[in-house]
Amino acid sequence: MRIGPQDALIIVDVQNDFLPHGRLPVADGDRIIPVINQLSCLPFQAIVATQDWHPADHCSFPLQNGPWPVHCVQGTQGAELAALLRLDTVSAIVRKGMAQGVDSYSAFFDNDGQNPTGLKGFLQERGVTRIVVCGLAYDVCVTHTALDGMALGFETCVVEDASASALQPCADVSTALAAKGVRIVQAQDLRG
Repeated sequence: MRIGPQDALIIVDVQNDFLPHGRLPVADGDRIIPVINQLSCLPFQAIVATQDWHPADHCSFPLQNGPWPVHCVQGTQGAELAALLRLDTVSAIVRKGMAQGVDSYSAFFDNDGQNPTGLKGFLQERGVTRIVVCGLAYDVCVTHTALDGMALGFETCVVEDASASALQPCADVSTALAAKGVRIVQAQDLRG
């Protein structure tokens, strides 16, 4: 698949708290960083990194009866993008999950479908028609971003070997996404 001016790379939540020693670790989450860094060298129209950026009293945390450990709190080291992630080619950083009362898995909207992040407009203004999604966690935020991208009219691909799952095997996630029309690729399938 040739990458060109119609394409954007969306790097989802490669943050310290999701790496193996973080507060909400994805097993082997750090193994995808070199693959993502290679993808960042391709001639994408735009490269966007996302960050979970939660207030300290976020609804997803245990004190609010949420399902997740405290993670990616605004301004903390855990919320920072991974130190080894190449950022010099990143066009924009999109922060999500900032509202106290609703979580946000997708890079496009919060979980109730309200409060867009502005990513759709950013991509459309640059003439992007196809998004290539990777990052953490494949079975949560990468999946939601890919499905929302498709629903918004973008041709959507997920780079399987540049993504890592929290709970489900990557192959199962890939099968489910492919059944919904998302193209599953490997990093070696992409070229400039």
